[in-house]
Amino acid sequence: MINPERKEEQREDEDIESEIYDGAPSHNLPPLTLRNMPEAVPLRKMVGPSIIIVGAALGTGEYVVWPYVTSQVGFSLLWLAFLGITVQFFMNMEIERYTLATGETAIVGFSRFWKPWGMIFVVLALLQNMWPAWATSGATALTFLIGGGNVTLISIIILVTCGLALSLSPIIYKTVEKAQFVKVGLVLTFLVIAIISAISATSWLDLPGEAIGSVGRLPGSDILSPSLLIGAIAAAGAGGVINLVQSNWIRDKGYGIGAYIPRLPSPITGEDEAKPATGFMMRQDAKNLARWKKWWKNANIEQFISFWMIALFTIVVFSLLAYSTVYDQNVVTKANFDFIKYEGEVLQEVVGTWFGNLFWLMGVVTMFFVSLAVIDLTSRIGADVLKTVFLTNDTRFTEGRIYLAFVWGIIVMGSIILLLGFNQPLLLVFVNTSINGIATLIASVLLIQLNRKALPKAIRVNGFRFGMMIFTVLFFSVFAFLLVFDQARTLFGG
Repeated sequence: MINPERKEEQREDEDIESEIYDGAPSHNLPPLTLRNMPEAVPLRKMVGPSIIIVGAALGTGEYVVWPYVTSQVGFSLLWLAFLGITVQFFMNMEIERYTLATGETAIVGFSRFWKPWGMIFVVLALLQNMWPAWATSGATALTFLIGGGNVTLISIIILVTCGLALSLSPIIYKTVEKAQFVKVGLVLTFLVIAIISAISATSWLDLPGEAIGSVGRLPGSDILSPSLLIGAIAAAGAGGVINLVQSNWIRDKGYGIGAYIPRLPSPITGEDEAKPATGFMMRQDAKNLARWKKWWKNANIEQFISFWMIALFTIVVFSLLAYSTVYDQNVVTKANFDFIKYEGEVLQEVVGTWFGNLFWLMGVVTMFFVSLAVIDLTSRIGADVLKTVFLTNDTRFTEGRIYLAFVWGIIVMGSIILLLGFNQPLLLVFVNTSINGIATLIASVLLIQLNRKALPKAIRVNGFRFGMMIFTVLFFSVFAFLLVFDQARTLFGG
């Protein structure tokens, strides 16, 4: 028997599909029509999108950047990691706010105000992620583990393997989610082993005093360059376009109004659709607002546990591990992968050969799964923007086909970069994270505009969260200014 209440809701949806929400700009995209907010699902069924985003981050910031920073300046900058993760939590929730209410991605929302924003973020995504930083990092760690090998060839094999995995997935989101669950589980298991076996008591004792006592202080540019600094902050968590693709992942998971939007299938193994992913707007009545509150509460809890807590825990423990091994030894002085090699060798001596090898193996596994997530998220952004904003009525170019074109285009570009000799992993990571920081600044400004002007008053950002978004803009503005100043000084010989 059909539930009378559900039947009534279906009738209401049919009745209001022609009703237009006029609060969001519609000069670049079709207007948003009204839909009922689905019933909120239990919290346990919402877990996934934040695991993907933290999985995409675990490896750049946690395994590479912050341990390197710790090897140079100890725990004196961990307060910045805490702030970076915290402001990204609030930023991620503003990204989720818009998609929960509309089913559209935040970048498509930006394009409602100014159409070129979509392509600007596609370009930023490509500039940030076409560098095969994670593939080369994993390949380099593998050469440490097996005693040699061709980093370029191994990196290309990693890229192609990621491309095949994404291309042959019937529902791409499920593949990426399962992969990141496995990856995060392995990382957390390794860190528990590290806490028991490898981190010295002195490191634990030094951590609080150095981290808290250094709040507000920055090292000189002769120790850490502003580009490295802003990259480290952006790598504390996710940053830039990695944050923004949270929209795509929660939509494919079926959060809120996103349940009405088709998921991204592979055009090879799934049922590809030509339909663009323009959204709707939730109705503003008591029943729908009550459902919104449940979705919003559960989304915040899922993000806090899966993103904030895991990201902070991994940065702290990996930094403790670096502090216990390579800090203040005047061995690692340049931005390259030597510190990972040296750290593994020290762990082999202090803990045992098995643990040093496990450390390098964790690097191989971690970087492979990051490569998978990064290729996916970059391709998702490109496919979503091109299909929804620019190729809306062209049925030849489905979102799935555009997605695959991006996947293999990124792999080809990454392979060319490697074959041209750009295969220093940490250098590529810093290129990535510097662009990451700038993209985060731009996105945080646009999110304020989007969630203040395009959403109804009852669900728009205000109060404390509005203040945190203003703080996020100021926070990243300071480091963007430092980056520009440093580059200008270098360019003009200052």
